[in-house]
Amino acid sequence: MIRPPKRQGEYPDREIDCQEAMEPGFQAILDCMLEVGWTRGEIMRSLRRLIAADNMTQKENAKVEAQIAIALAMMRAGRPI
Repeated sequence: MIRPPKRQGEYPDREIDCQEAMEPGFQAILDCMLEVGWTRGEIMRSLRRLIAADNMTQKENAKVEAQIAIALAMMRAGRPI
């Protein structure tokens, strides 16, 4: 069962608390994958791909956020985009 993090809002150890909160649910997913016949190698490859996709998404989101910030600054300065 996935538990919520210990506290709400932003605080220094929130990421660690979130990881600890989701660990039992994540373990249940891995157990189900093994139960239906996935090999450990298949699971690891899938996890690597999932992490790579998340990393790429974060990079793309950062680029978009930077572009939005630049466009907003230009608009505030009265310059064409």
